[in-house]
Amino acid sequence: MNSIRRWSLALPAALCAGLPMASALAQADGETARPARGLTEIPDTELGLMRGRYTVGNDAVLWFGVSMVSTWQTAAGQTLQGQLDFGFDFSRGTPTVSYRPSVTITAEDAPLPVAQGQRSVDSAGLANVSGMVQSVQVAGDGNVAGNVTSLTVRDGEAPAAIAAAGGRHAEAAAAGMSASAGFDGGEARILLQVDGHGAAEQWIRAGSLGQSIRLGSDGQAVGNQLHLDLVRQSLPANAALDQGVAQAISLTRGLGGHL
Repeated sequence: MNSIRRWSLALPAALCAGLPMASALAQADGETARPARGLTEIPDTELGLMRGRYTVGNDAVLWFGVSMVSTWQTAAGQTLQGQLDFGFDFSRGTPTVSYRPSVTITAEDAPLPVAQGQRSVDSAGLANVSGMVQSVQVAGDGNVAGNVTSLTVRDGEAPAAIAAAGGRHAEAAAAGMSASAGFDGGEARILLQVDGHGAAEQWIRAGSLGQSIRLGSDGQAVGNQLHLDLVRQSLPANAALDQGVAQAISLTRGLGGHL
């Protein structure tokens, strides 16, 4: 009687992405399975280096938008706000930039209270920090301060361009208070300042994105919000699969023997 042997070969992990998990090697007669000629087992260390190498992105960035908002309410009721919105539209190939800075100051009749005692904060060291920076420094009582950063990644269409309003920079000043928002060289920045009480700031520059609040007074309410919005457009599922399989086959030639 002729014996029939059935073999199941385990493929390298790089070729199994998106495929059902193969069953364990089995042999009908119960004998120990031996790899076929021309195949060489790939060690775990090499498989570890290959992990994730053949992942192919199936989307394109259509839009990257930024919204920065800083607000301040003093103990006497004055309010300051700075806002800077800008976006990069990649839907037409060549990036298109749009932006809108705005500032407002509402000065009540009551004068700003004078800060009591010798209070100071020093944030000079933040200029030397790269990456994401969030800082709150307070020398006072009864203050409310916070920094918030969020990132939204979604699929869809690029939103409408942000309508410009008055140029690259906006600023205002009143009764010992100042607010500015806009672009200064290669930096996007919002800065709120109240004489004798402190400052609130947000910035995006080469190698650094940050939020800083510095208070040397009592009863202030200050907040920074930074929202990042990334919109993608996914490729059709069959196109992404075809691209992934083609790249995986191309990059694995010569690994672990002859395929």
